[in-house]
Amino acid sequence: MAGQPLSIDSYHRPVLDTPGQVNRVLLHSCCAPCAGEVMLAIRASGIEQTVYFYNPNIHPVEEYELRKDENKRFCDKLKLPFIDADYDKDNWFDRVKGLENEPERGKRCTACFDMRFERTALYASEHDFPVISSTLGISRWKNMEQINDSGVRAASRYPDITYWTFNWRKQGGSQRMIELAKQEAFYQQEYCGCVYSLRDTNRHRLANGRPRVKRLVNFYGGCSADAEIIASS
Repeated sequence: MAGQPLSIDSYHRPVLDTPGQVNRVLLHSCCAPCAGEVMLAIRASGIEQTVYFYNPNIHPVEEYELRKDENKRFCDKLKLPFIDADYDKDNWFDRVKGLENEPERGKRCTACFDMRFERTALYASEHDFPVISSTLGISRWKNMEQINDSGVRAASRYPDITYWTFNWRKQGGSQRMIELAKQEAFYQQEYCGCVYSLRDTNRHRLANGRPRVKRLVNFYGGCSADAEIIASS
C-alpha cells in the first residue's frame, strides 16, 4: 500500500505464501542482524520454521561463536528451534581453494553459498522439510540472483525440496532489518565473514585512511557510530 509505514512497530505484514503452500520451512541463517527480520516475517504468517546455522566460512572461531550465539539468543526469545550445524572450516577452505583472490560476489562466494546450501538441503531431506530458504538475501551487500541460483541448485538435488526465492528486502525489509538490529542490540560485524573478506575489508579501509576492522566489540546502537553495516556472507 502506497505511503504505508515500513518500520517494525507500524508495518502491517502481508501473509506470505511458501512454494506449494506448505507450512514448514528450514531457514538457513547467516547471522542475527540478517535473520531477525526474516524470522519475524515468517512467524507473522504462521509458518513453522526451524533456523539452521551452518556457516563454516566465518573466521576466526571466536567470530563464529559470537555470531552463532547472537542468532541463538533471538531464536530463544522467539521460542524457535535452532540447529547448530558443524563448523567444518577445513572442508570450507578445500572448497574455495584457488579462489582466494576472487572479489566479493565472485566465484568464491558462489562456491561458499553452494556448500552451505547443499548441507542445508541435505538436512532438510533427512528431516522432512519441503522448503528451504536463507537470510543471506536480505542484505543489500549481496547479489540476490547469485544467492537464489545457489539455493535452487542445492534444492534440485532432492525431488521433494524447493528453495524459496522470496525477496526479503522488498517492502522495507532491509530497513526493518537494521531497525530490529538496533532494537535488539545485535552484534555488529564489520566484514562479511571469511578470512578473505576480512583481508579485503582491511585493505580497503587502510587505503582510505580508516582503521582496521574491530572484531567482537561493536553492537548496534552501541559504541561504534561509524561502523559499516555489513551482514555476514
